[in-house]
Amino acid sequence: MGKVTKLPARRDIPETKRPVPSVPASDLLAAGKRLREAISLESQGEWKRHKDRADPVELLQASDAGRVPQLIPIKYGRMLQTPFTFYRGAAGVMAADLATTPDIGVNVQACGDCHLMNFGGFATPERNITFDINDFDETLPAPWEWDVKRLVASFVLAARANGLSDTAGRDAAVSCARSYRERLREVAEMSPLEAWYTHIGVEDLLNAIDDKAAKKRLRKRLEKAQEQKDKSSELVYPKLAEMVGGEVHIKDQPPLIFHPDFVHEPNFKPVVDQALADYRATLSDDRKALLDRYRLVDVALKVVGIGSVGRYCAIGLFMSSSNEPLFLQFKQAVPSVLEPYAGKSLYGNAGQRVVEGQRLMQSASDIFLGWSVGMEGRHLYVRQLRDAKIKPVVEAFDRRILELYGQLCGWALARAHGRASHPWLVSGYIGTSDAFDKAMGKFAITYADQAERDHAALKAAVSAGKIEAYIEEDR
Repeated sequence: MGKVTKLPARRDIPETKRPVPSVPASDLLAAGKRLREAISLESQGEWKRHKDRADPVELLQASDAGRVPQLIPIKYGRMLQTPFTFYRGAAGVMAADLATTPDIGVNVQACGDCHLMNFGGFATPERNITFDINDFDETLPAPWEWDVKRLVASFVLAARANGLSDTAGRDAAVSCARSYRERLREVAEMSPLEAWYTHIGVEDLLNAIDDKAAKKRLRKRLEKAQEQKDKSSELVYPKLAEMVGGEVHIKDQPPLIFHPDFVHEPNFKPVVDQALADYRATLSDDRKALLDRYRLVDVALKVVGIGSVGRYCAIGLFMSSSNEPLFLQFKQAVPSVLEPYAGKSLYGNAGQRVVEGQRLMQSASDIFLGWSVGMEGRHLYVRQLRDAKIKPVVEAFDRRILELYGQLCGWALARAHGRASHPWLVSGYIGTSDAFDKAMGKFAITYADQAERDHAALKAAVSAGKIEAYIEEDR
């Protein structure tokens, strides 16, 4: 089935010259509906391995360029655990696959690595708890379908990892797609300001859950997060820092937290000072004033995530004049895995790409969010190490909770897409029936099968000695 002519993507329109839409929303909704004539809703559920599909293991190895060599085995060890953990580290593999699937030519600011573990709760600058997407390493303007498809497939893989049936996984994927469709229509009917300010707060989370036991557990976690929201760095300080010779340092916990040899080299401090100055320049004046009340006392490398393992990620320990801690994370940013298929970023610094995408998609972003350039010209983005985060305990989800969580993730994604982009065309296209939801359930199952085959290929490569994997104990 042929593709429609591409509409202008965000990346093609300069930030300061993007036109204000003058077409009535009703006309855009109708135009979106007409797009089904070229790309049917049912076709969105299709996944067939392309005849020229690249070898997934080779794609993973290609992405290892520029990573810290001794950390790469940790990445593969984490990916080996289950097909779901493989999936979390294989955004580049799926990006190549998504580029071969149908899309209607409408771009949004996409997350780029939209799986269910990249959602959660955190504290806003106003110190309220909100639920939202929380990982933007791969963000880029791209087809809206790519985020939805990566998200729904993650529910099937999570269900399988938990020993649940494919019916349970598909139902969660369908629930997620339905929520996305219904919430996107709500956003489309809002004024631009309403859409911009909309968020998923504590009461929204509690009202979305009709399971009494689950609601009670969530309420306890939310209350704990509320209590800790103003002292995140203080809470992690005893775990990450220690006194050595009367001076405070980040505690070495190899291989996951350590001081590399280059921190002792003569040129390290000047590079760090310059990186801090460059980062400070990206902050607004009020944030600069706040940052200036702290001084940097130590820097160490920290292993984070799965797909990010091996990328340079430093944590900086800052102390105030009265010895209150602040931990900032300086994480390497590289070109998005979507760029080979959706086009290059507008931003010369990949860290700025991450920051600007996050600000567009999130209802509220970290006050210390900024970017810089580090050693050997590495692009970095900066944020607080933790800020009252509430991570989903997905491994404990039963069928009902997985489905409820799907609704929340679909809601958050619709809010993000609708906030950062014009939602009318997409909303008109996916419509009000359940045809789109069912198509996403079908895609989720068939692509989860593909991820399992790719996971098996990685296991075979490790067994054959082609790839080294380090299995962590008690992670």
